[in-house]
Amino acid sequence: MIVIAIGSVLFVICLAAGVAYQFVGTRRSARLYAPPGIMIDVGGQHLHMVCAGNGRPTVLFESGIAASSLSWARVSPEVATFTRTCAYDRAGLGWSDPGRAPRTVARMVAELRAVLANAARDGPAVLVGHSFGAFLVCAYASAHRDDIAGLVLLDPPSEWHPLTRHQARLLRGGIQLSRVGELLARVGVVRACLALLAGGAPGIPRTFVRVFGPTAARTLERLVGEVRKLPPDLHPVVQTLWCQPKCFRAMAEHLAVFEETTAAVSRVISLADLPLLVISSGDQTPDTFEQHRRLALRSSRGRHMIATNSGHWIQFDEPDLVVAAIRDMVECARRSTAA
Repeated sequence: MIVIAIGSVLFVICLAAGVAYQFVGTRRSARLYAPPGIMIDVGGQHLHMVCAGNGRPTVLFESGIAASSLSWARVSPEVATFTRTCAYDRAGLGWSDPGRAPRTVARMVAELRAVLANAARDGPAVLVGHSFGAFLVCAYASAHRDDIAGLVLLDPPSEWHPLTRHQARLLRGGIQLSRVGELLARVGVVRACLALLAGGAPGIPRTFVRVFGPTAARTLERLVGEVRKLPPDLHPVVQTLWCQPKCFRAMAEHLAVFEETTAAVSRVISLADLPLLVISSGDQTPDTFEQHRRLALRSSRGRHMIATNSGHWIQFDEPDLVVAAIRDMVECARRSTAA
């Protein structure tokens, strides 16, 4: 009985220490890494948007399912040399406030429209979406065609519709792990693990993650590998953002609406004559290439190409290719305006 009591006291002390560590770390990070852009009011919540450059049309970037505006760091500065660019953080991600209501396709499209109203006040914009973000901008274009001058879709997750039993199980597991991550972030465990990982002691975090199974361990290794492709000065910023419980909660919420999003895009029969480019990563299967090709055919001006030297994060692996594709889309929009 005494052992149990002592153990309980030690647990409470460790928990309190973890909460305090998280609180102090969060305050320090807020001072070191302030939002690089502006906060805009969207339905009572503040979303972070960062813009650069000048010119028309505006190019608005939509990130992957749990990614932030930082995921465009290797592309946006180059695009900003020839037109205005904006990237934003969806609710709960990056520097944006947590969502005030559960995620749905309709709500995300409405929030994107409010962001676009702030980003592109001078006419239709080119939307560039990666992965989940590619499907979201596709759904947006179907609902608000007049707002769009062109679409560039990077490796949309077409292979996830319809969901197989295995994929449905992976989604459920991802949601559960995200919720566990939120709890661990609240008590400083995520912050401590990331500090060890960044400090050259990856063994402890990786051993900890393996408790959740080989899939979680492989996912961590893959995500860490992708983050390392960002400019080195952004690594501590990404680390700081993912120490926040809200990011894990947002990831769970976005995973929960993933199936609805893929289904919504599958119902888009036609994008009429909207300029559209779908870029597949080179490591996709022939079936996915064909699905991407069919997605491009939903517009009479749709094209499909393969980034042969890229994995899923094409904007990291072949940023020059992405910049060139956006430049072509911008010039196409300018010719249409001039005609």
